[in-house]
Amino acid sequence: MPADKAAVPAPMLDPIVLPELQAGDGYDLEPSASLEAFAFESISTDAVQLGGARIESCRVTGLHAAEAELRGTTIIETVLEHLDIPVLRASRTRWRDVRIEGGRLGSAELYDADWESVEFVGCKLSFVNLRGSTLRDVRFTDCTIEELDLGAAEVLRLALPGTRIRRLDVSRATLQHADLRGCEFAELTGAGSLRGAAIDGDQLTLLAPLLASELGITVIEP
Repeated sequence: MPADKAAVPAPMLDPIVLPELQAGDGYDLEPSASLEAFAFESISTDAVQLGGARIESCRVTGLHAAEAELRGTTIIETVLEHLDIPVLRASRTRWRDVRIEGGRLGSAELYDADWESVEFVGCKLSFVNLRGSTLRDVRFTDCTIEELDLGAAEVLRLALPGTRIRRLDVSRATLQHADLRGCEFAELTGAGSLRGAAIDGDQLTLLAPLLASELGITVIEP
């Protein structure tokens, strides 16, 4: 009997209510900065250096940078819109109550990150490396992702409605309430780590050969 759709808890995403914001500019974006209640609009630069910074209750719209350094940065209650960043280095970052809408990220190094209540909407993402990260209440809605690496990640309440992924890696991941229904993916690595995930019938057909291989089952055609 198929599982009741309501039986899979959805990500719990807190609404982001921003206070009155003051205008910021590119000179405010510097390593170890403490940015609270700023609005950044239409910034174009070769590189953004925000390693070790704290960004809270901000809105960033139309940031175009060839690369961005955010390693060790904390982002809280912030909205990021229409980013264009080919190279993002953001390992060991902490994200809580963050919404990323529209735009494009290329190579996104996000391993060993801590995410809570994070949503991507309508984004184009190339390589998203979340290996070893902790994800709680995360949703990718109507996104296109070339490669999503969740290897060795701890995941609690993940949904990917309307999202297309070329290659998904869940090797050694720990999944609880990971809802893959409504998501299209062409390749999967680590099928044996799908315990705790919900899939639909079409996805099961795609996964059957991979699951058989993981379990050491030989399928012989009649």
